[in-house]
Amino acid sequence: MSEESSYTPEEVAKFLKISRFTVYELIKRGELVAYHIGRKVRVEPEDLERYKQNAKGCPPALSQSTVKAVQSLSSLDEGLIICGQDMVLDVLTRHLQTQLPQLRFLRQYTGSISGLLALYQGTANLVTAHLWDGDTGEYNIPYVRRLLPGQRTLIYNLLYRFEGFYVAKGNPKSIQAWTNLVRTDVSFVNRECGSGARVLLDEQFRKLQIESASVQGYSHEETSHLAVASCVARGEADVGLGTEKAALQVEGIEFIPLQKERYDLVMRKEDLRKPHFQKVIAILQSTAFRNEVAGMGGYDISDMGKLMAEL
Repeated sequence: MSEESSYTPEEVAKFLKISRFTVYELIKRGELVAYHIGRKVRVEPEDLERYKQNAKGCPPALSQSTVKAVQSLSSLDEGLIICGQDMVLDVLTRHLQTQLPQLRFLRQYTGSISGLLALYQGTANLVTAHLWDGDTGEYNIPYVRRLLPGQRTLIYNLLYRFEGFYVAKGNPKSIQAWTNLVRTDVSFVNRECGSGARVLLDEQFRKLQIESASVQGYSHEETSHLAVASCVARGEADVGLGTEKAALQVEGIEFIPLQKERYDLVMRKEDLRKPHFQKVIAILQSTAFRNEVAGMGGYDISDMGKLMAEL
């Protein structure tokens, strides 16, 4: 692929209508494939299209090496494929690698709906979800039932965290509620379809009968809580939606809590008999892991490792 027929991160940012910061973050996390020519970074058109299809919830066209890795880990019990974006999963993966060095662990930084679909399709075997159902007020269980029909699953709590608004220091536009997002003097930065934050927003809009077209910036999407918070800090939007933890990592913003959410781990019931899945639960219930997560701040670990539902 020649340099002329590939894209720069700046060009990718324009195509996706996201910030250049987010493009580099996607590349760093492995969600968007890129290569280097000297100090220049380039993205090939097919890799950009693969990312776009994955973001839409369509199964991406995986490379043969990735397919073999997925088949090996999910079918031959050689490790775990863990889906989710919260940094606590990186801590969990590190504990697993330390205690089970003979196994392999892959992290996929995908949103909640994509993760559940990956579990259903057999391309992941441990996924996270924080999906709020506006009709029942319940987290995750209604979505697991719908997206994994006929599957026997277990839902364990990982943690609770607050979702809320990121605003500039001092909250100069007095943004406090969902209904404030329709004001003409307020610009919003959104999360991508399939993420838990986007589902929460859209469910709240449905219940409040708010039309998304009335929200300035609804189509401006970023792919992580950190990217949304950074966008607000740079003044590119007045408000964004995300977790309290990301607000603690970005200077120049305040956090307006709106809703306490449940962040769960979902697995197939049949997998619990396997030693490495049992190790996951043991780590969640261990004092060392709980203390490490508690020390990070921004999390409620009161139900960590507790079985929340068996479906």
